[in-house]
Amino acid sequence: MRMPERCADVVVVGARVAGAATAMLLARAGLVVAVLDRERPGCDTLSTHALMRGGVLQLARWGLLDRLVAAGTPPVRAATFRYSARDVTVPIKPAAGVDALYAPLRTVLDPLLVDAAHSAGATIQYETRVTGVLVEHGRVVGVDSRDRQGRWQRIRADLVIGADGRRSSVADLVSAVVTHRARHTSAFSYGYLRDLAADGYEWAYRPGAMAGFIPTNHGLTCAFAGATPGRIGRGGPAGWRRLVAEASSSMGRRLATAELRSPVRTFIGLPGYLRRPCGPGWALVGDAGSWKDPISAHGLTDALRDAELLARAVLSVRAGRPAEAAFGEYETIRDQLTLPVLAAGDEIAAMRWDDERIVELLGELNAAMAAEVRAIECFDAAAGLVQTF
Repeated sequence: MRMPERCADVVVVGARVAGAATAMLLARAGLVVAVLDRERPGCDTLSTHALMRGGVLQLARWGLLDRLVAAGTPPVRAATFRYSARDVTVPIKPAAGVDALYAPLRTVLDPLLVDAAHSAGATIQYETRVTGVLVEHGRVVGVDSRDRQGRWQRIRADLVIGADGRRSSVADLVSAVVTHRARHTSAFSYGYLRDLAADGYEWAYRPGAMAGFIPTNHGLTCAFAGATPGRIGRGGPAGWRRLVAEASSSMGRRLATAELRSPVRTFIGLPGYLRRPCGPGWALVGDAGSWKDPISAHGLTDALRDAELLARAVLSVRAGRPAEAAFGEYETIRDQLTLPVLAAGDEIAAMRWDDERIVELLGELNAAMAAEVRAIECFDAAAGLVQTF
């Protein structure tokens, strides 16, 4: 029996932030976009979920920020950094059209982006696993997939985009090369609490441990503790509370009086990397191609940025630009903006810094984020080179 077959301009594998955003942008530009995701719709995932200014700017540019606010996502108007000898509170000043930061739950942000992609014309198919890529004359020309009921499907496409996370099946199937790998990794335990007083983002740093409070939807605050994988171990509430208190005694006291409303989850760590993000008939976006240690709190923002960089490359090829030049530019800009974040995050993840060095490293992260915002602000000026979204 012949496998059912259909055609699309682009197949996006993964319907999380990077995949849904890329699908939305390409569908808005008139392409036929098919999205496949192996998970159930609306399910949660491990995530720091704090957006930096660049991520908020992207949602605003795409007309989605108002929906995020309407979903009850609280504005973050200050960030407090707690060191051994002092606390520093930095207001979120209006800039680049952004006057607050946001940290939506993934059960809020991901469906919002999927809905936007669907409204633009993309088809979304959940509980469907990609089992192989089609290759003709050395070029990827589609995918084979199988859904939860065991039904097979083949989709032929001009481009297959892997947006399926750090364990990307697309990256494995096309043998995407790792071009940069970090040396260190941190591990995290986190949970969600009600009635935890947190004035904006709070980050605490002590040699050997760090912690954070992130206000989010439904009156909840995400509280996390970070350390080396050896210190985090298997995680659990007791170790989580101990490490938060070690990073900041005042945060530890507030944590002790708040109501825990979720299990305490643990991420055991994975060193950061960059993979080559493109090849004949395929591309990678989000964690599939670029993974930073969560200690940088920058994964979601990078995913939203790179979704547009990749979409612009795709559209410029369709407008006649050579693929090697278009996708090469995508890789170059992605790497220029990502490597400083990856490097600073790698050193922070080692947990060997002192009070003076952590301030320097956070300054490096801030400079990288400012460069990212400047790059995103140039997207509109360059829109005429490809196609306005």
